[in-house]
Amino acid sequence: MEEELLLPEREREREKRTWTVSWGSFLEELKKLIRIAAPMVVVTVSRYLLQLIAVMMAGHLGELSLSGIALASSFANVTGFSLLLGTAGALETLCGQAYGAEQYHKLGTFTCCAMVSLVFVSIPVSVLWIFMEDLLTLLGQDPSIARVAGKYSCWLIPALFGYALHQSLIRYFLAQSLIFPMLFSSCVILCFHLPLCWLLVFKLELGIIGSALSVGVSYWLNVIFLGLYIKYSSACEKTRFWISVDIFMSMKEFFRLAIPSALMMCLEWWSFELLVLLSGLLPNPVLQTSSLSICLTIVTLHFLIPYSVGSAASIRISNELGAWNPHAAPTAVVAALILNIVEVVSVSIILFCCRHVLGYAYTSRKEVVNYTAELVPLLSLLIIVDSLQGVLSGVARGSGWQHIGAYANLGAYYLVGIPLAVVLCFILHFEGKGLLIGILMGTTTQAILLALATSLTNWEKQAAVARERTLGGTS
Repeated sequence: MEEELLLPEREREREKRTWTVSWGSFLEELKKLIRIAAPMVVVTVSRYLLQLIAVMMAGHLGELSLSGIALASSFANVTGFSLLLGTAGALETLCGQAYGAEQYHKLGTFTCCAMVSLVFVSIPVSVLWIFMEDLLTLLGQDPSIARVAGKYSCWLIPALFGYALHQSLIRYFLAQSLIFPMLFSSCVILCFHLPLCWLLVFKLELGIIGSALSVGVSYWLNVIFLGLYIKYSSACEKTRFWISVDIFMSMKEFFRLAIPSALMMCLEWWSFELLVLLSGLLPNPVLQTSSLSICLTIVTLHFLIPYSVGSAASIRISNELGAWNPHAAPTAVVAALILNIVEVVSVSIILFCCRHVLGYAYTSRKEVVNYTAELVPLLSLLIIVDSLQGVLSGVARGSGWQHIGAYANLGAYYLVGIPLAVVLCFILHFEGKGLLIGILMGTTTQAILLALATSLTNWEKQAAVARERTLGGTS
């Protein structure tokens, strides 16, 4: 009875209502998703371009600088940025459900808790980056390349802490569907980042140090802008937060979701990086690695779109579950999947039709272009399946069953995908095609497992868990 009194009146009314799917409700949900997902694509791409521009600028300093920075960026993504991105995914559950339940104070508390937690997580990662040169040398990398990579990673540490805060703030705004501040900030900072990077690298002659510093400055400017918006905008008046004892009491709940959320992201990310390393062991490593890198670069670039759609679906689902409207969650899932299918099928057809010229965007070597064309049919299938799992992973984050997603990713990639890739590549001698087929099978398995988990989800139970999470405990 006491718990019932805690519920807002509109929630009790929804509990008594029988909800039915209609074409009108589906279209309305689709519009809501598009209004969130479309600007989120810009925000996500802008974040990706900050590091890409820094690498491209430094690449003009010479082959050694390009090799060192590319290696450092890959190492930094695997050990740091992917970890923080995955960990921050817990907020898509916590903040989204808190906002849906109108527990605005808890939304701010969870955000502040995440910011403090991610800063603490960044400390051991930064120590690891300090010793990157020694680690890379120990792993057999060329000492001169390892030296450049180590130097770059040390100066990239400020960017790591800025990224930790930035990811937390993005989830804070996303939970409230406040997209414009993120969109404006990302676009302005990206336009500022290009001349800033050029100034630091070439004009001030800081070289690779300037390249790393430009990334850090841009992330921190994003944090400052979004922080000022929270402080002074009336849109954030109800959810405005500050450091209090509540954030430390919320850490257990945060890490209970953050750890499996981080594993979901990292297990998948690491498997793709492992694929590139395996390609270097083939008889013709230059051809195989170049072609496979082109394919995986395209997959990574395109994944920013389904990731954004998945984030939009995550927030819509978590908002509805928090508001005790469990029957609306499946509508959000279906709308996100249909939106994703229309986009990904179009992209895959375009890639397939352009397969014979696609490689020229990355290289002028005829051999690499031709081999890339042979891989494109597999690439098109991989993009379709990877997009599907990207959206379903967003559903997992919004529903709060990240632990199921973590188990699914572990089994899909490390019990199916990678072993199959090794067998096809090195035992059956399919070479690069074998590696791509292996990761395709792993991604397909992941998508099937996530689809099964989604179809078997008891949305009423998830709404009850969300209600307990947002209305129980400290507030």
